[in-house]
Amino acid sequence: MRKGRLNQPAAELDERRQIESELRVIEKEIESGKFKWDASLEDVHMNIEAALTKRIGPAGAKLHTARSRNDQVALDLRLYVKAEIADVAGRLRHLQTALVDVAERHIDVVMPGYTHLQRAQPITFSHYLLGQMEAFERDANRLRDCLARTDVLPLGSGALAGSTIVLDREGIARELGFSSVSQNSVDAVGDRDFVCEFLFCLAMIGLHLSRLSEDLIIWSTTEFGFLEFSDSFSTHSSLMPQKKNPDMAELTRGKTGRLYGNLMSILTTMKALPSSYNRDIQEDKRALFDSVDTIKSALDVFAAMLPELKINRERMNSSTRDPNLFATDLAEYLVKKGVPFREAHQIVGELVVRSVAKSVPLDQIGIAEMKRFSPHFENDVAKIFDVRGSLARRRAIGAPSPENIAGQIKRWRKLLA
Repeated sequence: MRKGRLNQPAAELDERRQIESELRVIEKEIESGKFKWDASLEDVHMNIEAALTKRIGPAGAKLHTARSRNDQVALDLRLYVKAEIADVAGRLRHLQTALVDVAERHIDVVMPGYTHLQRAQPITFSHYLLGQMEAFERDANRLRDCLARTDVLPLGSGALAGSTIVLDREGIARELGFSSVSQNSVDAVGDRDFVCEFLFCLAMIGLHLSRLSEDLIIWSTTEFGFLEFSDSFSTHSSLMPQKKNPDMAELTRGKTGRLYGNLMSILTTMKALPSSYNRDIQEDKRALFDSVDTIKSALDVFAAMLPELKINRERMNSSTRDPNLFATDLAEYLVKKGVPFREAHQIVGELVVRSVAKSVPLDQIGIAEMKRFSPHFENDVAKIFDVRGSLARRRAIGAPSPENIAGQIKRWRKLLA
């Protein structure tokens, strides 16, 4: 018996109020640890029903009317996942806010961009951070998509075939905050797609946190020296006095494997089950709860850790003085003078080879020698090697010009507000 049954008599409404009142008492006892569990009653559901019946009499025995543990567990799990989606999304927003804050504080810091972990072209540290924002925003969008498929009421599906006691399922859905009701009772009790999808969303957040961790760990090494982790998020070696280890970033990177394992666990459990409900499905809880706890902890750590990073501005800036970073700019200089790109690419490649062979930096090769490779080189080629000028010329949508970066920060502030 429950609120939502069609045409409820007044007597049943009184019983419903009695049931609801005593259930709240039982809830408080469970939360305080005072509720006495009876292992012989098999599970939580039977314990609560037995306690309720003992306390209020026959009305308590009506608690399970027109429902099964199958649809009840499916309901509880959807309520849990809905709540956790909102919680994780909120923590993700805090992390994104921290990223934008750090990006805005370091908007003038230039650095090399890397491909294959090799210096490629100049960018700004802010541009790098805003790139992380895009990845986390995709995560936020995935969570919203997951919520749409989670926000479906399964209650009323019974064990697998509903009930002859007709319920106002749409009314129950409104009362419990669901936007729709399931349309097939067999599917509803055995569906854990939303759990798999949620675990995938969490695994993807973990993936992005892990890649961010990897970048920061590498950049914190003496070889790079771009940044330093705060003592609050580092530990020192027990043997080597000079060592400072980026433990929190490393642990986050490591725990991503745990998120993947939990996802594979539920996928493997579900892959060979017959349709409808099977007891194997209860194995979803351990993986689900662990992934939720893991990702919330990781998000909280990063939201607190990022603002405390100590950025070595001079080291980042000086790393862009490598003239080879501007080789692509040099090729595009020729393209703007009418040289086909592939030809320009080859010309600059030959110039780089010449630079290395003669141990002469690319920007120190004289204009006369450059003209031997292409008559299109003029004295104005010197401006190509100015990092600020290079960035200013990168004005296409998504590129790292100062104007673009400022606009992106403004856009993110608006989205996060």
